[in-house]
Amino acid sequence: MMDLLIRIFYEAWHLLRESSIYILLGLLVSGVLRVFLSPHTVAKHLGRGRFRSVFKAALIGIPIPLCSCGVLPAAASLKKQGANNGATTAFLISTPESGVDSIAVTYALLDPIMTVVRPISAFLMGTFAGITENMFSPKTELKPIQTDLSCPVDGCCDGKVCSPEEHNRHHTFMEKITAGLKYAFTDVWNDLAGWFFVGLILAGIISALIPDEVMQQYLGGGISSMLLMLVIGIPIYICATASTPVAAALILKGVSPGAALVFLLAGPATNVTSLTVLLRILGTRATAIYLSSIAIISVLFGLAVDQIYASIGISPLAAMGQASEALPNWVALAGVIVLLFFSIKPVFNSARNLFRGSSHTEDHACCVQEEEVLERPHPGIAEKPT
Repeated sequence: MMDLLIRIFYEAWHLLRESSIYILLGLLVSGVLRVFLSPHTVAKHLGRGRFRSVFKAALIGIPIPLCSCGVLPAAASLKKQGANNGATTAFLISTPESGVDSIAVTYALLDPIMTVVRPISAFLMGTFAGITENMFSPKTELKPIQTDLSCPVDGCCDGKVCSPEEHNRHHTFMEKITAGLKYAFTDVWNDLAGWFFVGLILAGIISALIPDEVMQQYLGGGISSMLLMLVIGIPIYICATASTPVAAALILKGVSPGAALVFLLAGPATNVTSLTVLLRILGTRATAIYLSSIAIISVLFGLAVDQIYASIGISPLAAMGQASEALPNWVALAGVIVLLFFSIKPVFNSARNLFRGSSHTEDHACCVQEEEVLERPHPGIAEKPT
């Protein structure tokens, strides 16, 4: 038993050491995006146009580090501000499937092919679903967008009293960077840390317990492997960053890179809780398009990726983790130390909630938060008198 635990710990430690510095890099970028890409700039482009708004929404969602639960309030806010159903659908798909943090970890643990294919797949999947939804939507006149002009740094003003030029003088460059770093290592990592370490443990268990022959037999490639991985990935709740070490462990066990890609796309984009909330945000038709698009496009891309590896004659095992091997040992260890330091509080809170039996409450809180966003009137819009 002790030998088994040591093997699980060793495999998990190996993945942590390879990925830590890239996670930190992704978090830094997410903080910069927070303070320099304001929410009103994002929202104002997503309301007009059946095609242009969808392209923008899918593209905007790629770098944002939100999971399938965390993206719901953001998408509902965009919808409230005037984003059409297609743009909202595209944002809901591309955002949780990608993110600067998960792209960096993919580069560290997998290979350049998967690093490129993953965000491209997320973009095309979101675009396809969004355009399909807008094509089936009735042609109605779009309402003017009521954008959120509040300061993303510290909420010092609502953006209505002062002009954008005046507000730009409220904060120095260093103040914006400081606010971005605080956001990255508190808000963003607090949401991701617990799930990331769960992913590491699952990856260690897969590597230590499951025989290679079993994985190669059932998930070694082909349409049946893609469908089986789809069934596994759709109902579970796992973020894009946490799914990456699991995918790496699966590939090391003989799972085809295409089947692993299906898991990387379907797992973060869907879970049972988010699907029920989507029925409220988008309605039955749009939710059906959302789920069908994820299922169809992820399987097609999975089959295509397997063909890419076969046609160029590259073994996915040969290229895995080469990025992390280029890092000096002291840099990797320093990354682990820094990441563990910032993970103490969020992991402790996640463990405390788990032992209190509040995992259901946490999922419910996501839904409640979503309900509040939907019901709460937008700032600046007067409620109709009863």
